[in-house]
Amino acid sequence: MDLTVADKAVNVGTGGRDHTGGVPVVLLHGAGMDRTVWQFQARALASHGYDVYAVDLPGHGASAGPPPADIEGYADWLVGFIDAAGIDRAVLVGHSMGSLIALDVAARHPDRVLALVLLGVAAEMPVHPDLLAAASADDHRAFELVASWSHAKAAHAGHHPTPGLWMMGSSLRLLERSAPGVLHNDLAACDRFGDAAERAAAITVPTLLLLGEHDLMTRPAAARPLAEAIARSRVQVVPGTGHMLMVEAPDAVIDAIVAFVDPVTGGSGAA
Repeated sequence: MDLTVADKAVNVGTGGRDHTGGVPVVLLHGAGMDRTVWQFQARALASHGYDVYAVDLPGHGASAGPPPADIEGYADWLVGFIDAAGIDRAVLVGHSMGSLIALDVAARHPDRVLALVLLGVAAEMPVHPDLLAAASADDHRAFELVASWSHAKAAHAGHHPTPGLWMMGSSLRLLERSAPGVLHNDLAACDRFGDAAERAAAITVPTLLLLGEHDLMTRPAAARPLAEAIARSRVQVVPGTGHMLMVEAPDAVIDAIVAFVDPVTGGSGAA
């Protein structure tokens, strides 16, 4: 489906099913990526009865740009998206940069959020200067580094529960398709966002921090300040996964999201 936010076209995936009045779930991807990273979860949540909104953030995938320059700008855009979609309150599920966007919205606009699920999240997300420089120059090494660091060792060998899918290659191709400058814009936004723990203290909705056991980009220990700051939080670590845990272990992530969100929302049938 297509929506318009601030006069710009936004591409949205629904998990292959029409919306039926179920609880809205908004899926937010990470830096330089698009909504396709949620392909497994989008279909599963839609089949479970949720109204799925897997968005291409501005300037990503098939959504018009430019991308906002900072996390706060992305969060403001997301509130505009929620308005444009006619949503009152939604479950926000974010990965990496998307988790910071969701966190910021929940802190500043608690009346628009039912619950949070934050994957690959950390209180700080500093980016190595060499990676920032490579991304700024649109050097292919930036794509290679992100694709490599985002996956646990098993993924480097091609291991995946769905035969024929190569996770490393898929991530690399996805990053290669991003518009020039988008990856650098997003990495810089994550690098500059240094007050996640302070924002987290203002969050009142139930929150699940879903972390990859072998995540090299946002190590599980780096999420501890957020877990301590959010009053109604719980932490779950997905064994054997890296930063791209929703791709590396799709079934485990689906089960964790549903098990957390169903009791919070009273099931998928009504918001």
